[in-house]
Amino acid sequence: MTDRPPRRNHAGEPRLPAAIAVVVAIAMYAALPEGLHLGPRIAVPVLEVVLFLPLVAANPRRMTRENRWLRNLSIALVLLIAATNAASLVLLVDALVSGQAKQGPRLLLAAGQVWLTNVIVFALAYWELDRGGPVTRSRQPRPRLPVADFRFPQDEDHDAITEVAARSAARSGWTPGFIDYLYVSVTNSSAFSPTDTMPLSPRAKMLMAVESVSALMLSVLVISRGVSLLQ
Repeated sequence: MTDRPPRRNHAGEPRLPAAIAVVVAIAMYAALPEGLHLGPRIAVPVLEVVLFLPLVAANPRRMTRENRWLRNLSIALVLLIAATNAASLVLLVDALVSGQAKQGPRLLLAAGQVWLTNVIVFALAYWELDRGGPVTRSRQPRPRLPVADFRFPQDEDHDAITEVAARSAARSGWTPGFIDYLYVSVTNSSAFSPTDTMPLSPRAKMLMAVESVSALMLSVLVISRGVSLLQ
């Protein structure tokens, strides 16, 4: 019995999962309480939408088109979401430390919004950076792919039992999609460490470290704030 030749997803990765994540991140920022925004409440969401619409127009259904302009625009959108959420995190930490008791429930809800946005923004960062980004991962032959930033279980399951090996990258041509990076981000923000997917490059390790530290700091402050409210 011979191994099946690897298949490549030439159709391109679906746009919808990442698009939903971006919309949720924009909505979470717009819904934050007063005092946790940079400038007017609507300014940053409008700017994010302006950056996001050309990306959707270029690849409305699947990630098949890419050039330097689209690549830079996509990374700029991720950086903008990350920077504004980091600013909201700093403002939230200050409010949690110095806020009055009556602000407690509102701030705890805001902490959940900031945490969720943090998960999304790091998932988007991993998705954009690993192996050249979503278009390159699904469209380029494996020998031409940039070096990997993450090692997934599917990358090394080719010598497992038949039903497991069938899903491996070597046997099926599998490449990670946005849901895979979202899972990495969720587990890193909740376990504060890698689980089944390992960072390989220095930039991946630094991103995961920053995400873990910010999630841990937010969790500690929320727990301490919740205890003080109960008292």
